[in-house]
Amino acid sequence: MPMHADDIARMIRDGIDGAEVEIIDLAGDGDHYKAVVVAEAFRGLPRVKQHQMVYAALQGRMGGELHALALETRAP
Repeated sequence: MPMHADDIARMIRDGIDGAEVEIIDLAGDGDHYKAVVVAEAFRGLPRVKQHQMVYAALQGRMGGELHALALETRAP
């Protein structure tokens, strides 16, 4: 069963202190999303580390419950 956008946003906010999260359903199927995540915690980190933080916040759901997630990450 696919994850709901609200659940994805909540998990990211819970896992990354102070994160602002916008979830966009790319295909209208509830299975392909884009997450725009803005967090002070990303400041000075390379993009790959930022993305790893988001994946960690999703607690292993990528590739399972969450089929596809495009990421846009940045510091404020």
